[in-house]
Amino acid sequence: MQIVSQALLNLGVNENKDINESQLVLLGVEQSDKSQYKDLSLGKELSDARAELFVLLNGLDDKEIQEKVIFNYKALQKFRQEPKEVVSKRPSGDVTIYCDGGCTPNPGKAGSGVAVYRNNELSELWYGLYERMGTNNTAELGALYQSLLLAQKELTNGNKVDIKCDSMYSINCIKVWAISWEKKGWTKKGGEIKNLDIIKLAYTLYNRIKKEISLSHIKAHAGFEGNELADRMTMFAVEEKSEDFVQYTKTIDIEDILSK
Repeated sequence: MQIVSQALLNLGVNENKDINESQLVLLGVEQSDKSQYKDLSLGKELSDARAELFVLLNGLDDKEIQEKVIFNYKALQKFRQEPKEVVSKRPSGDVTIYCDGGCTPNPGKAGSGVAVYRNNELSELWYGLYERMGTNNTAELGALYQSLLLAQKELTNGNKVDIKCDSMYSINCIKVWAISWEKKGWTKKGGEIKNLDIIKLAYTLYNRIKKEISLSHIKAHAGFEGNELADRMTMFAVEEKSEDFVQYTKTIDIEDILSK
């Protein structure tokens, strides 16, 4: 709660400027008492939200604009109160592998990351494949290939594996487009196939194990913890400039990693 003071009134109404209709409503002052609004409102209790709106409406004479500001502010307040779901959507299956690749700028410094879950609990984080001048696509493909390698090892232990990738480009490369490219001698109409070396590696490995795993697309930054952690590992790869793909050996504090 706020106590209406002269300082607050000065923030909401500029000198030599009239108070507007919406501000009067917030202060609980009738339009007919507009000339006395200072005396009538000083010392009143005002909610924090009303006080903030009072200031935001400063100098807005147009009623339509006033209503738009109020509408947007209420929408923001509602958003602030809604529970965040970053850590609420958990994976399913024996082993779920989330992979991601990132590059800033594009092209620029790139890295790949992976988060591995066993029985719905985070088990491992991996990062690396740093490129000084990479692209989003090379980073995503690299992350997917490393995920396939990890999946291959898990299969030897009899585990069910589900790979979640947020790059439709990478998935299409090895599940759809490579079939045609291979038949045409690894060529395509219209020019060269970019990132062909890593595509061949991933395609060959995928074909070897595709009947035993699941590879599906997942929307990026949609509240899936594994996807968010894989994303953070791409950043860590760039920070560490790690060209090798290695396991994250620091203490895994999920909240701390996600806050970065």
